[in-house]
Amino acid sequence: MEIKRRSFVKKSLATATGLTLGWTAQSYARIIGANDRVNVGVVGFSGRFNGSLRRAFLKHREAMNFDFVGVSDIWNKRREMGQEVLSKDVGHAVKAYRNNDELYSDDQIDAVIISTADFQHALHVVQAAEAGKDIYVEKPFAETMDDNQAALKAVRKAGVVLQVGSQRRSGGNYHAAKQFIDSGKFGDIVAVEMTWNVNQPGRWRRPKEVAEIKESDTDWKRYLMNRPYEPWDPRKYLEYRLFWPYSSGIPGQWMAHQIDTVHWFSDLPHPRSVAANGGIYLWNDGRKNFDTMTAVFDYGPLDDASKGFQVIYSSRFTNSAGGTKEIYYSNGGELNLKTNMVTPNGGLQKKHASAMDMKPNLLDEFKLTDSEVKVVTSANTGADNTTSLHMLNWMESVRSRKVANAPVEAGYNHSIANIMTTAALRTGKYVTFNEKDQQVMAGGEVFKY
Repeated sequence: MEIKRRSFVKKSLATATGLTLGWTAQSYARIIGANDRVNVGVVGFSGRFNGSLRRAFLKHREAMNFDFVGVSDIWNKRREMGQEVLSKDVGHAVKAYRNNDELYSDDQIDAVIISTADFQHALHVVQAAEAGKDIYVEKPFAETMDDNQAALKAVRKAGVVLQVGSQRRSGGNYHAAKQFIDSGKFGDIVAVEMTWNVNQPGRWRRPKEVAEIKESDTDWKRYLMNRPYEPWDPRKYLEYRLFWPYSSGIPGQWMAHQIDTVHWFSDLPHPRSVAANGGIYLWNDGRKNFDTMTAVFDYGPLDDASKGFQVIYSSRFTNSAGGTKEIYYSNGGELNLKTNMVTPNGGLQKKHASAMDMKPNLLDEFKLTDSEVKVVTSANTGADNTTSLHMLNWMESVRSRKVANAPVEAGYNHSIANIMTTAALRTGKYVTFNEKDQQVMAGGEVFKY
């Protein structure tokens, strides 16, 4: 007879092994047996979820003994679609919930996958954590520091497992890069260049659905959560990534992935300062978030301004040249995560070193993907599918109670960088971070939407 998770968690934990130190009593009390089924509810049947997240989950559900049992969405169309699609996926009825209150009142839910509007992620994390559910949540983790702090506090208090959708943290090439930097062979990071360029006027637009949806089809007030009330606007419901304060746009959607690797590789939690500008230079379709932006970050120890490095991030919707790149520089060369190569490009050559009685500093060239790297997952899913690896890592973490590859602190920290960037873009001021109050400061004043 299958031991159900809700009864198993009450049993003795004397035989539990492999736990990560620092977990709370609540965490230990939630360890599940290897043969227990984990029942998962979907919070938001979004395009992101219905695409790669759903496929990643289904790829591993049988081996990991996870199951879809419910879907919550305040829009009737997506709720009904989610119920139909997921029921076919798992071969049994999946329950539909009109909202998260209904979802969390159902005792069969053990964990949730959250893929809702950007500004809702942190608030939905708070709801899930307070209900005692393990969480996979899409990035950006939070769009304001108040929401960011609330979500971090709730997750730590509840002791639940959380994975932020920063899937680079489950990629073999990124693990190889992290190990190479940590080994000291790369040298100190002296600069980082990052881009994310597309030529997509329709990116984040939903004209067909905007024309179809009616306010009576959903729950507009529930959607707004803690944002200021304003009359029904289908574009801000469906095309929220184009409108602040429902989304920061480029920082939260694209930069969040890349800036997270800076924190991971450098072991620094957030920038010391940010300056940025941008604008709506071409796609004047009523959007409020920029179609082009550049941000310059200063990273380094907070107590030593003489040490550190600069990160330059640029992104545009209007021309795709350059695509997506992430290049880390040291005095000896570069680590390029577009080509997955470490090379001596730009390193200190003999002719310049000798003038200062120094030795040349040139890295050996090698391919990161040829490195012997163990990604923290147990299945061979292919190095190119990091979302699949990331979902698997979350499932394994739910079972083992070990910290996931992208834990709540990773989400909290990338959100600090995102919010600092948003503050710089929206105020035009020099932005810093107040460590004591954990608030973003624009021109010496706390940044609020």
